[in-house]
Amino acid sequence: MKFLKPKYIFSFIVISFLLLLGITTSHPSSAQGHSQSEEHRPVCPGPASPGDTRCHARVITDQNGNPKVTTLPVGYGPKQFLGAYNLSGQAGGNPIVAIVDAYDHPNILNDLNKYSSTFGISSLPACLGPIATSSGACFQKVDQSGGTSFPTVNSGWALEIALDVEASHAVCQNCKILLVEANSNSYSNLMTAVDRARALGATAISNSYGSGEFSGETSFDSHFNFPGLAITFSSGDGGYGPEYPAASQYVTAVGGTSLQLNGDNSWKSETTWSGAGSGCSSFEGKPGWQHDSSCSNRTIADVSADADPNTGAAVYDSVRYQGRQGWFKVGGTSLSSPIVAAVYALSGNTAGAANSIPYSNPASLHDITSGSNGSCGGNYLCTAVSGYDGPTGLGTPNGIGAF
Repeated sequence: MKFLKPKYIFSFIVISFLLLLGITTSHPSSAQGHSQSEEHRPVCPGPASPGDTRCHARVITDQNGNPKVTTLPVGYGPKQFLGAYNLSGQAGGNPIVAIVDAYDHPNILNDLNKYSSTFGISSLPACLGPIATSSGACFQKVDQSGGTSFPTVNSGWALEIALDVEASHAVCQNCKILLVEANSNSYSNLMTAVDRARALGATAISNSYGSGEFSGETSFDSHFNFPGLAITFSSGDGGYGPEYPAASQYVTAVGGTSLQLNGDNSWKSETTWSGAGSGCSSFEGKPGWQHDSSCSNRTIADVSADADPNTGAAVYDSVRYQGRQGWFKVGGTSLSSPIVAAVYALSGNTAGAANSIPYSNPASLHDITSGSNGSCGGNYLCTAVSGYDGPTGLGTPNGIGAF
């Protein structure tokens, strides 16, 4: 009878002990936990009340329905997003990516730098003076008037803010980031914040909120009609059905996918995320660069990016959400919007109508051809097909050529 040598017995004991404790050796930037479906729920429950919006983030939950929090990041980080979408993470100069959200996140710069140090990317100092004239990449937070009288804290919107700011920094690491906090989630206040972001020199403005369409929505379109400025809006997280402001003909409507990676973090495949919003607007005219056949009005979306919470982003948030703080795993088209806004900033090309640019360069996108977000008779408005479709638009970034 043969016996194991002492060194093998010791190794066996150590491995068994680690397995018993549930310890893993994964690096924070690795993407764990995407092989099986996990439950998730909206960070900002809805639907929105008339005149208001809700954020489109969705957070992974535990078996009891509580937001799942970990001490180390679980989910995609900078290496995954840059690898998947063939991006350098470095822009020419230091363009400004603005994030518009409602309510206050009091610790956002500290949380962003915790995120950056964990993933080994550059941290951002606070801007000295106006962000447009600050030298080098930096971070600035203002209220909707451009000052420092910040609104009250809302824990759901704080998690949304953390997602938006951290995802945009992950994709454009030398961009300046401007966070404009609206006094509330009303259209009136959020549109004031959009105007403030534009006035402060934003190159691209990411917005991860919306509501169902409504009569009179086109009265808000004047806040977006600025050629040379990329304004992205998440398409929604309720599946097939149009939402505003993604329906505006003057914004880039960003749909959602489920993103799978190869072992080296390169793009493997994407399918439609079932929660991504899409559809045919009831009120918005069709822009001249859209030529799809089953919608005579504006069709949603234009492009897309990762949004499935199961393939979602690792997000650090110190504001207690449902009594918990730490690393969350978050998705929704609230994730895809800041990704695409940051890609616009990386490209440096927003001349003319920014949302028309991808339609001239669809070959520079990953064409998503499988999956559905609902029932629409099986056509492209809710089902991914070769070429343009509603849930994923023209596709997801493959470098900056389409932006």
